[in-house]
Amino acid sequence: MVAVLELADVTVRRGTSTLLDRVTWVVREGERWVVLGPNGAGKTTLLQVAAAQLYPTDGLAGVLGELLGTVDVFELRPRIGLTSAALAERVPRQELVRDVVVSAAYGVVGRWRESYDERDHERAADLLREVGVAHLAERTFGTLSEGERKRVQVARALMTDPELLLLDEPAAGLDLGGREDLVSTLSTLAHDPDAPATVLVSHHVEEIPPGFTHALLLRQGAVVAEGPVEEVLTERLLSATFGMPLLLQHADGRWAARRDVRHR
Repeated sequence: MVAVLELADVTVRRGTSTLLDRVTWVVREGERWVVLGPNGAGKTTLLQVAAAQLYPTDGLAGVLGELLGTVDVFELRPRIGLTSAALAERVPRQELVRDVVVSAAYGVVGRWRESYDERDHERAADLLREVGVAHLAERTFGTLSEGERKRVQVARALMTDPELLLLDEPAAGLDLGGREDLVSTLSTLAHDPDAPATVLVSHHVEEIPPGFTHALLLRQGAVVAEGPVEEVLTERLLSATFGMPLLLQHADGRWAARRDVRHR
């Protein structure tokens, strides 16, 4: 399979802090990755490199066959679908949901004077239907629940038919029902053979949708383990990642973790 993301000894430093420490990682077409780790592990920094929004201090980062530092990132970024809290904050609260999605075709947040053809509007409508929020198309973004906003962001991220989909903590801030709805949506997407290679960042194994194939564990900017999800998600490796003894359960395609109170 063709690699869509290749990091070789990638290090990111800010002042005296090392945010990523010699990360080597490859994501290939058709793979669905979850990146797990505690706060401060470097997960969002890793996604910023993958989204061509941040250059490594050291090492090499290849994104969709292009080497960061030698390519026009403004041509590269439209090939990447991204959802993040930072992006959601930039969406005008009075923007219609259908416009939040369709405006991704121009890579802008907030419609201005761009013009879109009928095919753009049809694709936006199809994507809203695909993620289960077609009925919200004429609502404004600011009136949506947090769970609804997350689904709209996923539709927007898919608008340009990206080759790489990056989801930065998409379930953050959701209640139980909202989380389960979103996990179901992402699971459907993960099982779609035409969906792009996907990377999902999370703190919680409970948020891993069924259908995700690989996992990367990060701690203090360094890789603890990476590979097929059933090999990487073990009690030993997860405990090392989060710095405490954990019990791990896997049933019906879903994961759950809790502290092992037998070890204090």
